Amino acid sequence: MQPHQQTAASGPGGHHGVIGKIVYVFERVLPDPFVLSIWLTVLVGLLAIAFAPHASATTLLNSWYGGAFKILQFAFQMVLILATGFAVADAPVVRALLERLARGATSPGRAAALVFPIVGLAAWANWGLGLVVAAFLSRAIARNTRIDFGWLVAACYSAWSVCNNGLSSSIALSQASHGNEMNFIEKATGQLIPLSATIFAPFVLLPSLAVLVVMGFVFVRMYPVGDVQPLVPDAEAPEQDSHSRSAIAPDSFAARLERSPIGTLILLAIGLGVIFIAVQAHKFALDINTTILIFLLVGLALQGRPIAYANAIRAAVTQCGAMVLQYPMYGGIMGIMAGTGLAAAIAKGFVAFASAGTLPFWSYCSSLIITLLVPSAGGHWAVQGPFVVPAAVALHADAARTAMGVAMAENVSNMLQPFWAVPMVAMAGIRIQKVMGYTAITFLVSLVIYAAALLLIP
Repeated sequence: MQPHQQTAASGPGGHHGVIGKIVYVFERVLPDPFVLSIWLTVLVGLLAIAFAPHASATTLLNSWYGGAFKILQFAFQMVLILATGFAVADAPVVRALLERLARGATSPGRAAALVFPIVGLAAWANWGLGLVVAAFLSRAIARNTRIDFGWLVAACYSAWSVCNNGLSSSIALSQASHGNEMNFIEKATGQLIPLSATIFAPFVLLPSLAVLVVMGFVFVRMYPVGDVQPLVPDAEAPEQDSHSRSAIAPDSFAARLERSPIGTLILLAIGLGVIFIAVQAHKFALDINTTILIFLLVGLALQGRPIAYANAIRAAVTQCGAMVLQYPMYGGIMGIMAGTGLAAAIAKGFVAFASAGTLPFWSYCSSLIITLLVPSAGGHWAVQGPFVVPAAVALHADAARTAMGVAMAENVSNMLQPFWAVPMVAMAGIRIQKVMGYTAITFLVSLVIYAAALLLIP
């Protein structure tokens, strides 16, 4: 295929009806995510001036500055989650498994049947791992089968969307952790919310499964007709080989030390010792730091040698540039929303007319809006949690359902908000505009599924 050739993903002609129009619009309207974050900052500032109770110029600027730098610790934690997940997925045994599985995806239907359960399960276990598995698996399939690559990456990203309902859900984990600064339910009620009441509850598990199954069928129906845009070798992201570094003197002490598994064994002993002591003292909690530690240990064990793991992390860091650039911008947005009272105005506007039965649904609706401006689940919960949890207490509503309504909306809005798609499309080697037109359909379908679950499933 020539670089200038019209492809099915580049205009409405390759698709039927509304799907083609959405793809067409996203390719020509959606700017680079960093540019988008600048204009979102402007939009939030204007909304704050219009609706927030504390929107002076001084408050706006100080809130932006404070938020931009306050998020740095969390930003580095998110980079480490992505990097340690990358190192796990980059391990030879994992990549060999993905390549073997990819050979069975000989058609769009088989590809959808493969990526939705595998990527969905990986994302449910850890969002960083899910992103990397999605990128690697999409490229492995595309190397073995002529398939529209934009459609394939969008399918993988759609499968990833269930991540906020899984074991790495910052909202669910924080509400289950005693003394966690983000545990607003414990602060308001003195009660911990176990994971059995959040991520393992039927109203969370069932819609998560439904999204994966339904979107698998929907993506098969959305496959572009006519010519397709396969993975073009010249446009591929550079292959990451974690095991290709060669020392200047292969027999030197430094080279032997790099290849020795002793360093890996030392770190494994330290990490496992920390976990063992915490478990023995009944202080072990699955939070962001322990998640990073667990994935560090798993990656070290799978990579085997210290230099292999170091090279895998170096490769991962090259994919984190967009995240590093955008996090301060979104931190500034969060600062404006919190400092001026804009988030409170949005959330309170929804919950003011809610009842005990409908508050989780209205929490979900308000979260849909806030997520488009604050795409980090942890940062988002820091903004919205202090308002929806007291409302739940006042209305005697289900606090766990109210909190997970926020998390579910994160899953939905991420299909329009490009923040989390950035590292995945970078690893896959495709422009984000080729993906977001398809995920707009995932947004619409999952919007209905999660809303119905909150209203109908006990």
